[in-house]
Amino acid sequence: MRLVVLDGYALNPGDLSWGDLEQWVEVSVHDRTPAGEAAARAAGAGLVMTNKTPLPAGVLKQLPDLKYVGVLATGYNIVDVAAAKELGIVVTNIPTYGTESVAQFAIALLLELCHHAGLHSQAVRAGEWNRSPDWSFWKTPLIELAGKTMGIIGYGRIGRHTARIAAALGMRICAYDLQPSSPEPGVAMVTLDELLTQSDVVSLHCPLFPETQGLINSERLGRMKPGAFLINTSRGPLVVEKDVAEALNSGRLGGAAVDVISVEPPTGDSPLFSARNCIVTPHIAWATREARARLMQIAVANVVAFLNGQPVNRVN
Repeated sequence: MRLVVLDGYALNPGDLSWGDLEQWVEVSVHDRTPAGEAAARAAGAGLVMTNKTPLPAGVLKQLPDLKYVGVLATGYNIVDVAAAKELGIVVTNIPTYGTESVAQFAIALLLELCHHAGLHSQAVRAGEWNRSPDWSFWKTPLIELAGKTMGIIGYGRIGRHTARIAAALGMRICAYDLQPSSPEPGVAMVTLDELLTQSDVVSLHCPLFPETQGLINSERLGRMKPGAFLINTSRGPLVVEKDVAEALNSGRLGGAAVDVISVEPPTGDSPLFSARNCIVTPHIAWATREARARLMQIAVANVVAFLNGQPVNRVN
């Protein structure tokens, strides 16, 4: 049986191997596939893998041999799963590979807001420290996190791991989740309003659902502590970018760091690009080699389970 990988470069730019997959199926790997070429490249294949190449109903209907779609990510909105189910196509995702990496990146963004290490490195290389009349030279306020409160919105796997790292830095932790579960010691489960008013840092770790879209808007930003930080490593549409930019530019919000934006890659200028004290990174929290290696292992296991007639991580 033949498997076509439509956009393998995102998972494997050359530092991993497709070898474990090739033990089970004939594999054709394309680094990238324009949306308009997806049907042609997948023609005749029984299995397809995709990261961000869309597979809408119109494409799926052109692939009568297709029996399986493996999404090489946690989010699977790029596949019309309802149409796939009607056509008898199994769709799976990769739910748990990036917990440690994403949590680490969330804290890295927070530390960058506190210290702006990159900015200070550039300043030293540019001679600014040498030209400073004072030995003690810094360009931004430097912030200690110990004793401050981290609010975790979305207390799942990544939220919990982020909380553990923040606690190790001496922060107090509160959390909110639409489906509350038993917290770990030292974590206070609170309402969303309580979290917003108590937290010095608000970090988003919840999925994108209709009820969470636009979760952070002007009204809720107004409830946050003046000067608080906002971190988003989850999904861009959880925040209303215009409202966040206005809160940053007015000084109501002290800083923001986001690894995700509402349109990816951006087709124009997001309001966050020109906002005061806002860090924007290109959705890379998941992309450590270690996390991608786990993703590859799970992707292969998903295929093997499907071939054995017992699909796992099925989303339709």
